[in-house]
Amino acid sequence: MSTLSPRQEAWMQFKANPCAVGGLCFLGFMMSACLIGPFFLVHGYAAQHFDAVNQGPSMRFWLGTDALGRDLLVRLLYGGRISFAVGFAATGVSLIVGLFFGAFAGYTGGKVDTWMMRFADFLYALPFTILVILLTVVFGRHFILLFVAIGAVEWLTMARIVRAQVLSIKMQEFLQAAVLLGLPRYQIIWKHILPNLWGPVIVYGTLTVPAVMLLEATLSFLGLGVQPPMSSWGILIHDGVTVMELCPWALLFPTLFFCLTLLSLNFLGEGLRDALDPQSKIETHAAT
Repeated sequence: MSTLSPRQEAWMQFKANPCAVGGLCFLGFMMSACLIGPFFLVHGYAAQHFDAVNQGPSMRFWLGTDALGRDLLVRLLYGGRISFAVGFAATGVSLIVGLFFGAFAGYTGGKVDTWMMRFADFLYALPFTILVILLTVVFGRHFILLFVAIGAVEWLTMARIVRAQVLSIKMQEFLQAAVLLGLPRYQIIWKHILPNLWGPVIVYGTLTVPAVMLLEATLSFLGLGVQPPMSSWGILIHDGVTVMELCPWALLFPTLFFCLTLLSLNFLGEGLRDALDPQSKIETHAAT
């Protein structure tokens, strides 16, 4: 009989997944490099070197320069800060909104649940790109709009997942006992329902970050996201596409950074899913 606690069992399960551990290590390295790396580099973020325009990788510029003579490595690290900030901040907002929305709808039930879910369906039906364009026209192009636009749609799936979990938890004996004891609704949701939702929430949150980063990159690529002089990986990929025939490194390195980061986040999410919900792994192996 195992003497390990659930947390220890989850950690052992996670460590047994080499892809998940590798994804976590690479993600930690990339975030650390983006956060502190620019402080150790010689060239500045906006410094232009007109004698080295569109120069390939060299000892002076490790990843080459762009069309304005700026160091590509420095811009990649600064762009990573923006991409990570958008990814984690928008994911955090979407998880908080979706968690409480779904928990309240699922526990309340009845007409309240029906109307809340129809409201979510209405937001699902809104074209995301058109919503961003409208926000841009009304409020102007601003970095904060990325959080508003992405947060307006990303919490919907979280709300549905939480609602389904709550509907299942409502049938458990411990929750029925809490209801019979006459505990207020907010206390039941806060102390008895939400603590049992952390597993799915953490897993979905990890898988949401790459989706949000991909949305930000798509918007920036279309010119609707981060605006110059700020930069993100989406902006750098867009700039690289325009000069890919002349300077392939300008497209190769931003795409490589971005793809490896998304891949590591997905590996991490899959590892957390298997660690926090071992039954899903058993069912997956049984199906294959």
